[in-house]
Amino acid sequence: MAERAQQRRTIVKAMVAVMLIGGAVVFLAAGGHRLLDWQTLSDYRDAWQGWITENPLAGALSFVTIYVGVTALSIPGATALTLIGGSLFGLVQGTVLVSAASVLGATLAMLAARYLLRDFAEARLGPTMTKLNEGVERDGARYLFGLRLVPVIPFFLINLGMGLTRMRVWTFAWVSMLGMLPATLIYVNAGSQVVSVESTSDLLSWRILLAFAALAALPFVAKAGRRLWERGTSRRQGPEPAPPGP
Repeated sequence: MAERAQQRRTIVKAMVAVMLIGGAVVFLAAGGHRLLDWQTLSDYRDAWQGWITENPLAGALSFVTIYVGVTALSIPGATALTLIGGSLFGLVQGTVLVSAASVLGATLAMLAARYLLRDFAEARLGPTMTKLNEGVERDGARYLFGLRLVPVIPFFLINLGMGLTRMRVWTFAWVSMLGMLPATLIYVNAGSQVVSVESTSDLLSWRILLAFAALAALPFVAKAGRRLWERGTSRRQGPEPAPPGP
């Protein structure tokens, strides 16, 4: 009985894996990767913007669906989509849409990795995974927050890596949203400003310069945010106990 259940589980996992890989292949084969190209945005932005203006709800849902699909399938392109979101929806709406879509897509990718790969990782790396999960239980939220603050680390690799651990889904979701928010704001703002560049003189406008300054300041923002998080967690945990006397 247990053997049959295991066989069914293996078959379902294989089907899920095929569906995910197939979805990524279909997306790329259909030219979906061109949606992540800034040149495509430049060529079609006016048409897309006009359609979004006439169909605001459908436009927002279409963007969120594409963003969630790309991130859930672990296709690199979250940064490009974030810039595109800013260029099409502006700072406020773009930030809301990107923040919601990125967290949902990241959580789906994490769950897929957990379902498909965690048992395999724990079977092959038992003691290592046990220690890793103990660390995640103790400092996982702070560690994830720090990773999310650094956009240099690929978005999809963090999702897949955390899927191998036993971090709670809710913790993963809210910490990811909080950690990604500074970069989301900065990249959405950059997208909303850069798209207005039509001549060399536009590059010297204060809005463009401010957007580039925010991008340059992102590493410092990330460092400061991580310090604030660590300070807050250390206060909640209280001072470390003094070592026992001789």
